[in-house]
Amino acid sequence: MIAPYRGYQIALVAFLSTGLSIGMSQYAFGQFANPLQEEFGWTKTQLNGALSLAFISGLTGPILGKSADKYGIKIVLLISLIMISLGFLLRPTISSLWHWYLYSALVYAGFPGATQITSGKIVPLWFPKTRGRVMGAVTSGNNFGGFTMPALAASVIVFSGWELAYLIFGGIMLFLALSSYFIISESLEDVEKESIRTNRNLDYLALAKKQSSLGFSAKEAINSFRFWAINISLMIGVLTYQGILTQLTQFLEDEGMSQNVATSCLMMIAVMGVIGKITFGRVSETYSARKTLILCIFFQAIGTLVLCSSGSTTILWLGCFIYGLGFGAFGAMIPLTIVEQFGMKNIGSMMGINAFLTSITMALGPLIAGMIHDQSGSYRNAFIGIAILFFIAMFLAWISKYGREPNS
Repeated sequence: MIAPYRGYQIALVAFLSTGLSIGMSQYAFGQFANPLQEEFGWTKTQLNGALSLAFISGLTGPILGKSADKYGIKIVLLISLIMISLGFLLRPTISSLWHWYLYSALVYAGFPGATQITSGKIVPLWFPKTRGRVMGAVTSGNNFGGFTMPALAASVIVFSGWELAYLIFGGIMLFLALSSYFIISESLEDVEKESIRTNRNLDYLALAKKQSSLGFSAKEAINSFRFWAINISLMIGVLTYQGILTQLTQFLEDEGMSQNVATSCLMMIAVMGVIGKITFGRVSETYSARKTLILCIFFQAIGTLVLCSSGSTTILWLGCFIYGLGFGAFGAMIPLTIVEQFGMKNIGSMMGINAFLTSITMALGPLIAGMIHDQSGSYRNAFIGIAILFFIAMFLAWISKYGREPNS
């Protein structure tokens, strides 16, 4: 019996790395909010200040991306996951606000290497012909993390406290870090051997080699219209993570949902996200990642506006349903769009620069949302503002088609 294609094992590591990192730090953020506020007396703005440390990802992203191109993704992923693990393992030692910020900074420092840089480097290499659907499956790890990690955190917090929940998170990430080192490979020689061993179509291998030789240099990209149109669109789009997702549990509770129902709604978004990623990922293979990106941002904008249109439970569930479909697809479209628009040759660097740029809005989003909440008692106005920005992001992604293509 022939062992499965090695690409599937590698895709599974990328699935878990991306999903658990996002699930623990973003989806589960709201589960820790009340326990931390009760114990330390922090305001929403102070608590959300840790989310604004996403700018750390912007500083480490270009470094990790360049290192991935130069030294390989295996080492970058190992280091990234260890940093995230330490960020969780040290949190039970918190005794003041600066500790909370320091340990959160560690998590964000490893974020680029554990998420989009890894999936952007690995998926197109091992699955050149089906990268859309595989990227959708890999990035559905985000939703797996979103479905499982808030529930895990909530259960542990109820029975044992928030400290043990963070220790469990850290232990899981450390185990994944060590396991990934023995599984990950981005060698074209390994891809060729595996393709021959499993009788895969070698035309796909030729496609992988061709794709790996095409792409903008960092200088060419920065000087291009396409680069700025796409990246500003994505800078706005990532507000869905730090501006909406991390505040959503608290928003739903403010609108009248119980904590259990709000958590269930978050889990529904995670399930819809899986459907969105796989469906839209497949669509991107036919209609391009750029066009699919526009569509998924549209779903997020409409879903967010529905959430803000009424306080009734039925309308809130409908908003979560629509938002979740677009939200899930967006995670897959980020690396797919960057690969499509800027090429594979320097994809680590392209992903790293994108991480730097998107960290700006990811840092500002939660801070401004927290300030709006403290002043008005609701996240509603913040969500409406983000929805309007989503429409601007759609326009920018559309006009990016007028920029030149890689190596043209």
